[in-house]
Amino acid sequence: MSRFSIPMKIADNSRFNGESMALFSREPALQAKAFHQQLPGYQPTPLHSLSGFANQLGVANVWVKDESQRFGLNAFKMLGGAYAIARLYCEKYHLDIQHFSFEKCRNAKQEKMTFATTTDGNHGRGVAWAAKELGQHAVIYMPKGSSQERVDHITRLGAECIVTDMNYDDTVRLTMRTAAEHGWEVVQDTAWEGYTQIPTWIMQGYATLAVEAVEQMPQPPTHVFLQAGVGAMAAGVLGYLVDVYGAQALHSVTVEPERADCIYRSGCSGTLTAVAGEMNTIMAGLACGEPNPLGWPLLRNCSHQFISCDDRVAALGMRVLGNPLRGDAAIISGESGAVTMGVLAAVMFHPEKNSLMQRLGLNDQSRVLLISTEGDTDVQHYREVVWEGKHSISGCNNQEHQND
Repeated sequence: MSRFSIPMKIADNSRFNGESMALFSREPALQAKAFHQQLPGYQPTPLHSLSGFANQLGVANVWVKDESQRFGLNAFKMLGGAYAIARLYCEKYHLDIQHFSFEKCRNAKQEKMTFATTTDGNHGRGVAWAAKELGQHAVIYMPKGSSQERVDHITRLGAECIVTDMNYDDTVRLTMRTAAEHGWEVVQDTAWEGYTQIPTWIMQGYATLAVEAVEQMPQPPTHVFLQAGVGAMAAGVLGYLVDVYGAQALHSVTVEPERADCIYRSGCSGTLTAVAGEMNTIMAGLACGEPNPLGWPLLRNCSHQFISCDDRVAALGMRVLGNPLRGDAAIISGESGAVTMGVLAAVMFHPEKNSLMQRLGLNDQSRVLLISTEGDTDVQHYREVVWEGKHSISGCNNQEHQND
């Protein structure tokens, strides 16, 4: 087998204490899943067991939850946006979320609402979908560098989409100001002072995929690797998993691009730490510089390690998932979706594989859960990576692995 090293930084969490949070636990997760189950077209997304890869890596099992199959939207994000919009609508019109119906509300003669959000693509698509299903308006802002394909996904759902000349976090601030001027409802998956209820609902909505995964896995996982942008999905999913299995029994790792590694830096410093600048990474869904303060306490308490990695790690994950070993399922996973598999593959090919396995607590008894959060949401770039070799491992062999 070839040996090469792709730059990754691994930081052990010295502040781990295993304390969970009631906001992101079993009860709200099960309530969110009950909501999603009543939506037309709902079905749990597949959980694939990649036994061939697991055997090559030297672990007992690697499970991959394939969120490209979620409601035909090619990503998990609608779980949060749709749930938050439904909760918001029910609160405004004094309805019971347990009896909510998009169809009934769409036909109700109520004043039209406009939902606004900032997105790198997938979250905006989910908000646009929910607004359309509800018969309402959506205005979606995207940071500079957003691909035309991701814009088209949103506008085809009837939403207005505006690409700014700012990075993600500055675009969030623009969205807030514009929404306040026009009286729009902001549906954002990060929080700030005075804005916590909607991002809480979004994060609770994400937990539906964790509830499904627990129901699908034949045995409890020993490890979970979760990609993080602002940390909303990572915290929403991890909160449910640690409530079910216990934080001590589940070795949890967050993974980010090195150019937008705000959770990694927060983990190293012990306090919320932002990343500024361009954040030019192929992992568009993770190109966020400011951690979600709602999710950070749980990630600080319950993550065992934080990883910051090169874009080539995500590209490797895309190739491995799309071109599996004999007997394993092929999974079409986008840049943000594949980065956790990329970490495992980078470990497998690394000249210091054994020491990295030990560092991450991986052995022949380990059962690892990964979430492929998106499919090929940018088809052209997916082909450039998987077919044409963009962001290849060429030149990586002499790179040194870094431990923090």
